[in-house]
Amino acid sequence: MNEPRSVVHVVDDEEAIRRSLRMLLRSVQIDVETHSSATSFLDHWNSEEHGCILLDVRMPEMSGLELQEMLIARGVKTPIIFMTAHADVAMAVQVMKNGAFDLLEKPFTDQEVLDRVGKALEKSRAQTRDRTHRDSLRARYDRLTPREREVMELLLRGKANKMVAHDLGISERTVEIHRSRIMRKMGASSLAMLVTIGEELGL
Repeated sequence: MNEPRSVVHVVDDEEAIRRSLRMLLRSVQIDVETHSSATSFLDHWNSEEHGCILLDVRMPEMSGLELQEMLIARGVKTPIIFMTAHADVAMAVQVMKNGAFDLLEKPFTDQEVLDRVGKALEKSRAQTRDRTHRDSLRARYDRLTPREREVMELLLRGKANKMVAHDLGISERTVEIHRSRIMRKMGASSLAMLVTIGEELGL
């Protein structure tokens, strides 16, 4: 399976800023797409991509803060680096509380942009790896039979085989067989690893 495309989205109503950032990022072989408004960004954005968003705070129609809130409501985790020429403590606190990755105050240097974008892209790649890992675990869990899921749930509660057998009205030997199959299907080499997997799946 091919790795999702990595792209930096620049969202700013100033053409000079968009052009400057596009040239800078492309000069270091970073894919970049520019948007003159939050609406334009939403029309072209692909949630399957990994990357980050360089987002201007003050824009006509929909502000950067409003776009951030909309993305949060959609469950989007893409790192956002805010750009503003009107930085103040209250605004900075608000965007960071909302989960912004960083804040750049205009005018900023090329190196500041590259440093922040580099870190944001690494975070995005880590998020993609984590999501792929969770999807793999979920697919394994989905392959368990209903009875195996019942046994796994009781094992995750810390119950011994004998207690699981009693609760489900089956023999201890049958529990052992189910437990062995669960461990194999979930790729767990120990009960401790199975518990960790259960936590990652939110079980």
